[in-house]
Amino acid sequence: MKRGLFFTFLTAILAAGVSCAQPTSPDPPAGFNATRDNIPHGTVTAVQYDSKALGTRRQMRIYTPPGYSTSRKYPVLILLHGAGGSDREWTRSCRADAIIDNLLADGKIQPMIMVFPAGNASVTADLGDNTRAASIGGIDGWEKPFENDLLRDIIPYVESHYSVYADREHRALAGLSMGGGQSLNIGLSHLDLFAWIGGFSTAGNTNPPAQLVPDPAAAKKKLKLLWLGCGNQDSLLEVSQEIDSYLKAKGVPHVFHVDGYAHNRIEWSNNLYFFAQQIFK
Repeated sequence: MKRGLFFTFLTAILAAGVSCAQPTSPDPPAGFNATRDNIPHGTVTAVQYDSKALGTRRQMRIYTPPGYSTSRKYPVLILLHGAGGSDREWTRSCRADAIIDNLLADGKIQPMIMVFPAGNASVTADLGDNTRAASIGGIDGWEKPFENDLLRDIIPYVESHYSVYADREHRALAGLSMGGGQSLNIGLSHLDLFAWIGGFSTAGNTNPPAQLVPDPAAAKKKLKLLWLGCGNQDSLLEVSQEIDSYLKAKGVPHVFHVDGYAHNRIEWSNNLYFFAQQIFK
């Protein structure tokens, strides 16, 4: 899909469907993303920081797990939102904090810190508590400017303000829709920084497969997990299918998770539930 057509196409995505791929696994258990009163809960905090890469003040949200302590170190999962979303999309729409709280309580994952940046580099801290943000500056705000902010400012900020590991084996990058494309574009071009990468309902901003993985041998050696997830009712399924086909042809290990949903919060919550259980092992 040409990038200039992406935002127009996105508005029609729920109206169209595809059914050329069968679901590959069952759904998560009922209540996996519901807030449970009888378990410990992590904390989500709005954090403002000065982005030197962008020359402006920005905002992100950071989840610290129950019992967070500076006496130990934690791995970091960075989750990127979709077009028009904000640093609140993963928690408000997809209930990422509840999903991780529940997995921790059930002993299925280890404690981790989650980072929810503002994926559009044109959005500043003035966004406040809004859930949705206008796509200021078009698609350019989601490309190299945001990548620079993530690598030069967001990651260093987290590492200097929180008790986290600072190596690739303890750093994961994933996202939904536009953020899925960002995660694949950035993560796969910086295998020295990310060992765990996921794209959920990856959108049309994603680089072509041969550009994503120009060196299959390096990808095989360095990646601990490459996760592609998409619903078979999603009109963007073809993007993930093309990447899957290329990776298979090149012998690059990966997971292609297909379920029966569309381009929506159910799909993204489901993928986070499964992805979170595979990382940092």
